[in-house]
Amino acid sequence: MVLTTGAWLDAVELGRKELLTVEDWAEIRRLHRAEGLSINEIVRHTGVARNTVRAALRSDAPPEYRRRGPGSIVDPVEPEIRRLLMGTPRMPATVIAERIGWTHSLTVLKDRVRDLRPLFLPPDPCGRTEYRPGELAQWDLWFPAVDVPVGQAQRARLPVITGVSGYSRAGVARMIPSRQVHDILGGHLACLLELGAVPRNGVYDNEAALVHRSGGKANLTEPFQRFRGTLGMGVIVCDPGDPEAKGLVERFNGYLETSFLPGRRFSSPQDFNAQLAEWLPRANRRMHATLRCRPIDRLAEDRAAMMALPPVLPDPALRMTTRLGRDHWVRVGTCDYSVHPKAIGRQVEVRGDLEEVTISCGGELVGRHLRSWARHRVLTDPDHDTARKALRAARAAVTADVEDDAVEVRDLSVYDHATGVA
Repeated sequence: MVLTTGAWLDAVELGRKELLTVEDWAEIRRLHRAEGLSINEIVRHTGVARNTVRAALRSDAPPEYRRRGPGSIVDPVEPEIRRLLMGTPRMPATVIAERIGWTHSLTVLKDRVRDLRPLFLPPDPCGRTEYRPGELAQWDLWFPAVDVPVGQAQRARLPVITGVSGYSRAGVARMIPSRQVHDILGGHLACLLELGAVPRNGVYDNEAALVHRSGGKANLTEPFQRFRGTLGMGVIVCDPGDPEAKGLVERFNGYLETSFLPGRRFSSPQDFNAQLAEWLPRANRRMHATLRCRPIDRLAEDRAAMMALPPVLPDPALRMTTRLGRDHWVRVGTCDYSVHPKAIGRQVEVRGDLEEVTISCGGELVGRHLRSWARHRVLTDPDHDTARKALRAARAAVTADVEDDAVEVRDLSVYDHATGVA
């Protein structure tokens, strides 16, 4: 048995073979503190060595004993492991095993390397941040593990954009059709409208539709630059592999997983958003474990310090221009939407947001459809179909009139002689 705690090592170093029990330690301290006995008197009273008595009086903790372990097969090579880690603190344990010629279990070596590595690699602690009112909100995409009906007997797992304000911890969320930039920013704008103001800065991860990296530097995509410029909002992009940098929204996503989803059924994305809109006010009235208050109690102060929504809101909708062919449908995403055939051969402007797809030609609206969340659909306005049939009938009548005119019919052998075939 080996003495291991505090001042008791003094007694061992001085050659004391007999170990002190907790009962003896307690009695020595009682005799000294309650009875006022000197060290010499305690030695005579208990028969304990003088140095052990001194150690007992110096220590505020009782003696603890631990049986000395048998050692490990890694012990002989530990100096070599330390030398390698000193030169390359992040060297993988598998490489270390190769360098030292390790032939035993890799598990015990990995355990020892895991214990030794922090001695040579400075720690990277995650601090706790204090947020000022209106200063910042964190944004993310959450992918609920639920198949939502989207029409045409199709079901899909769709993203939800989520946001949490740093000061109040008020959360907002909205299901969107896709991860394309116009859908993400459209959902983002809907969340800001629900929040009622614009946080001065937003924290984002490296979502490809919003951020692309070049040479290790994060660059915002052009649609995102236009969006945040219209709002006057600052953007902070997290380093790759650093989820703690947006821990607020990550925890909010987890709260949605455990408190919103269980037991619910959804008939459509619109039903999902309706249920979410009904649940969020209750969520923002819960007692927050970290704040020790309700997010709604801080929201007014938080919103007052944010920026007001601009008079002209950003328009993140998909926009494109194309010349309409005889096939008078335009494709948005994977779906085709009909256009009035009177625009055939002319340039049309297509706009698609979260709710609808509109097509205009020379300032005139020539198509309007509800946005399809299902894939690979053909959506035809009945009026467009009627106009197409009328135009084809008119074209057929014109063709028939031309065919009724007298036209000379030549013998085909004339063409054979002209081309030298016959």
